[in-house]
Amino acid sequence: VNVHSGEIIPGTDLAIVAGRFAYCGPNASYAIGKGTKVVDAGGRYLVPGLCDAHMHVESGMVTVTEFCRAVIPHGTTSMFVDPHEIANVLGLEGVRLMHDEAMAMPVNVHVQMPSCVPSAPGLENAGAALRVADVAEAMSWENIIGLGEVMNFPGVIANDPVMAGEIAETVKAGKTVGGHYASRDLGLPFHGYVAGGPEDDHEGTRVEDAIARVRQGMKAMLRLGSAWYDVATQIKAVTEEGIDPRNFILCTDDSHSGTLVHDGHMDRVVRHAIAQGLKPVTAIQMATLNTAQHFRLERELGSIAPGRLADFLIVSDLAEMKIDEVYGRGARLAKGGKLEIDIPAYDYPKSARNTVKLGRKLKAADFDVPAPKGATEVKVRVIGVIENQAPTRALEAELPVEKGLVAMDRRNDVCQIALVERHRGTGGVTNGFVSGFGYMQDCAMASTVAHDSHHMIVVGTDKDDMAKAANRLGQVGGGVVMFSKGKELALVEMPIAGLMSDERAEIVAAKAEKLTEAMRAMGCSLNNAYMQHSLLALVVIPELRISDVGIIDVTKFEKVDLFV
Repeated sequence: VNVHSGEIIPGTDLAIVAGRFAYCGPNASYAIGKGTKVVDAGGRYLVPGLCDAHMHVESGMVTVTEFCRAVIPHGTTSMFVDPHEIANVLGLEGVRLMHDEAMAMPVNVHVQMPSCVPSAPGLENAGAALRVADVAEAMSWENIIGLGEVMNFPGVIANDPVMAGEIAETVKAGKTVGGHYASRDLGLPFHGYVAGGPEDDHEGTRVEDAIARVRQGMKAMLRLGSAWYDVATQIKAVTEEGIDPRNFILCTDDSHSGTLVHDGHMDRVVRHAIAQGLKPVTAIQMATLNTAQHFRLERELGSIAPGRLADFLIVSDLAEMKIDEVYGRGARLAKGGKLEIDIPAYDYPKSARNTVKLGRKLKAADFDVPAPKGATEVKVRVIGVIENQAPTRALEAELPVEKGLVAMDRRNDVCQIALVERHRGTGGVTNGFVSGFGYMQDCAMASTVAHDSHHMIVVGTDKDDMAKAANRLGQVGGGVVMFSKGKELALVEMPIAGLMSDERAEIVAAKAEKLTEAMRAMGCSLNNAYMQHSLLALVVIPELRISDVGIIDVTKFEKVDLFV
């Protein structure tokens, strides 16, 4: 499968030496000697190793090592990771830890330097802060490929000196500036953002989003993660509107361990893109060559061509992306969906653990929402979850007041949400309301994966369960847990920065499946509800979110009152 010419060329031989392609053509017999290993792939397809152009390892709930173990059998041989999550907890030290672990992998794991920690200064407080000087330092590290998604799009538009400075340091280093424009406004703000320097964007959800990005010289990254289904609508820019596919790139953004173990990784995205009407070769281009060119690595990876790293797949069914064997740097890494190599575990230091600092034991009363004096009913702002998308809706609800406290309305799917400060042990709790989970039983789910600042999000219908869930995560050093009527139903421990497990992906996936079953038993029918839960504090994507500062209107980038 020649992604340069867009052809499928029969009768192709490959000769590999020192981990790179030396010859790609009709007859490599000249290269066969006494010590040559010959692999017969007759009747099958040779496909370049797949690239994930934008992703967060931490969303898999596992370390870089365990993530690689999970995705290599699915044909992913190159990843461009933004360790934005661990940076919000541990700062530059966390980025360095993941950078060094990535370099030890048998596949290509390139690291983008996180750009926005915190992602929205003034609207949230993270566990750390990164500045222009940190970005400048990181640009000198061997495995830093560029700047991670620039989420502070109002800052870029307004020529904020920190955002402008970080972008300038990246450009000076000759590296790629990642984008994140989460607004639906394609007018002057969008033009200003592009002028500021970001070179790609994965936040589009509509066909007009993809077209606008490509017309302005950006790469449109189309994501299919565990909970984000943004390929089908946007790929129509190519299949129906005839836009040049060279500027479209496929990615996952966020995939949790269950998706990786059971459904796949970039092979899943390519299959999905083909199912939307793309030619198989075009879909493969979007997951290989287009990505390599974007990150200025075309001479290293992304195609089967002389001089490139010998990363390739032997595929028996192209449209279904049925991968028989996976090779990385000329060595066979997986066969028949099974990893064939050992990747030693990476030892994270004590400083990366014990990061959940609540400051005190939480009580049910910490989740009380006092009503205005004398009120018998109140109108409140409610965060509305949108299934399979990252944005939320800004809703309103009339809620009753009982004994001076605002009550939840389970019948109308309004339950409580709280953000618990966990970096500095302040004991702070921000309370609000959320709709979309459909919980019908007394229950609560707590998670220290809470993009982007990664405090603790607790969603529940019972305040005692909310307190128990929060305290449990304090005990185990982070993760996600579900309680009902005082009983623990499911727990996924994530002791590394409160974001990642140190167990194998399949073990984590089994625990995550138990969590999903518990959520369903409580009445939640959302697809990948855990992912939706983890984004409720993401104050850079509209419309309404919660942070340690309060309730945030992301359309205006300002704190608003809970009561309307």
